[in-house]
Amino acid sequence: MHPTRRTLTALLATTAAASLLRPKPVRAEDRSVTIGITLPLTGAGAEDAVNVLHGAVLAIEEANAAGGPGGYHVRIETLDNATTTAGQYDPVQAAVNARKLVIDKTVVGAIGPMNSGSGKAMAAILSQADLATVTPSSTNPDLTDPKFAALYRPGGLPIYFRTVTTDSYQGPNMANFMAEELKIKSVFVLDDSGAYGVGIADTFQARASKIGMTVLGRDRVDPMASDYSALLTKVRSLNAQALYCGSSALAGIKLVKQSYDILPNVVKAGGDGLHQASILGGAGFPAAEGWYSTIAAPHMLDDKVMQPWIDRYVKRWGTPPADYSITAYDAAQVVLAAIAAVAKSGKPVARAAVRDAIQVGRVKTLQGELAFDPNGDLESHVVSVFQVRYDPKYPPTDIVHQFKFVGVAPADNS
Repeated sequence: MHPTRRTLTALLATTAAASLLRPKPVRAEDRSVTIGITLPLTGAGAEDAVNVLHGAVLAIEEANAAGGPGGYHVRIETLDNATTTAGQYDPVQAAVNARKLVIDKTVVGAIGPMNSGSGKAMAAILSQADLATVTPSSTNPDLTDPKFAALYRPGGLPIYFRTVTTDSYQGPNMANFMAEELKIKSVFVLDDSGAYGVGIADTFQARASKIGMTVLGRDRVDPMASDYSALLTKVRSLNAQALYCGSSALAGIKLVKQSYDILPNVVKAGGDGLHQASILGGAGFPAAEGWYSTIAAPHMLDDKVMQPWIDRYVKRWGTPPADYSITAYDAAQVVLAAIAAVAKSGKPVARAAVRDAIQVGRVKTLQGELAFDPNGDLESHVVSVFQVRYDPKYPPTDIVHQFKFVGVAPADNS
């Protein structure tokens, strides 16, 4: 070998070895990370998922425009948790998407899912990879209950955080509202067999029975069935004063539409699975008129202090936000604040560090300062109640103006 070439080879070998021993300088293109967003963007609930997506994306875009959290540019990876086969969210697809996020090593945090059924399919996968997610709308309490830690957080530490409260409050507080405000004495309870629907119906039923409301029966509406008339006729024969349903939109649309004719004089209510634009559009008016629903968060869209944010949202997307657009924006703020905190600490912006920062952080958001308990749940437990009252001045699917805010559901203080 030529001496000069031999010298050059030795020099390159020495340089390569030395580079392994010293930290690599951070290049501009390296100062970027990814946040995954998983939502049901196909089928029933897609319109509402878009409202959630827009809230989260707006927060990330604004952070990037301000220089990025801790100087990092945030990329977005959006994945659809729904399939045309299921017609709505699909837990199998949600699990596939969780694995996609885990495989992508640039993903340091996630936002979503929207549905608890998806959350139950994703949680263990995310846990084993130390990848934290902040959900703006999934409310099944099992996901953060330490009794189920082996199932949903096998990696050990909590990775499932929420910017809404859980159905441990949403279901019971609505039972309180129906008993105290609507003076309901008897109710028939339904669910759609999904994780969310069963969970919220269970907690509603338990509280209703405890406070003296007569539960006349419990049954299920199959999301893939088209005709609920036999079931609704049975409810009518029992002279139920009220109907409560834990359901997502796919079954909810058909239930709302068909119950209009069969149960015209019955008080009808559900949780946030029925507080959706897709219910208004799919069931239509007058069928949706009078239905009660809840969200697992404060209602803030009527607050004047929110107007500058609403204006920014409308300017960006051309449509008004929904209540869960706010909790999605806040979910993104939580992840962004964690990235910034890790960057400020001098640690590598990696998944485990971001998870730790979410756990201990107190973040100023649109809802106020948010903090999480040791299991990932919010310290706040506000449940807001709405009733559908058609306003012809606005489009029929305008969730902001067709669902009228009634008030905060009474808390369970027993």
